[in-house]
Amino acid sequence: MATATKATVNQATENNSPANRGGKYLSFALGREEYAIRVLKVREIVKLQHITSVPDTPHEVRGVINLRGKVIPVIDLRLKFGMPDPEYGQRTCIIVVEVGTNQHGPMGIIVDEVSEVLTLTESDTQNTPDFGNGVETPFLLGLAKVKDSVKILLDIDQVLMSSDLIGLNALARETAEA
Repeated sequence: MATATKATVNQATENNSPANRGGKYLSFALGREEYAIRVLKVREIVKLQHITSVPDTPHEVRGVINLRGKVIPVIDLRLKFGMPDPEYGQRTCIIVVEVGTNQHGPMGIIVDEVSEVLTLTESDTQNTPDFGNGVETPFLLGLAKVKDSVKILLDIDQVLMSSDLIGLNALARETAEA
């Protein structure tokens, strides 16, 4: 295993401990499932707007938006997670999140609808179950038990830090500077 991979695995394990999962989360729906990301990663929530397509990008990349003069890449989380093509509705929106350090800049994620802000304690969360050999879940921080449902806690940095998506963010910054 490469050193960078070991560091990522160690960091993910450290970040996934129950002691590190408490706090405020923004929950949202994708299809029939509920997900949540840390509120500290959320910059703002905007209404779905015109998205300019960018050629030769991965299927889940819808393109870029102009948000108050800043060009921001937009990814459809349904497509990223292998769900069927979405039908956008009135509640569909873009959550603008900060990815990694500020050097990567903001990115938008399209979700079916935003639900609520949750305050989770350590006892509300648990580790992601072991799904067996060959099944990795690097995007998941864990699961949260909220009332009678389960929310899937996402590590949005892991979801969006693939090299293709970071390359798109660099392209968006270059376009904005031109």
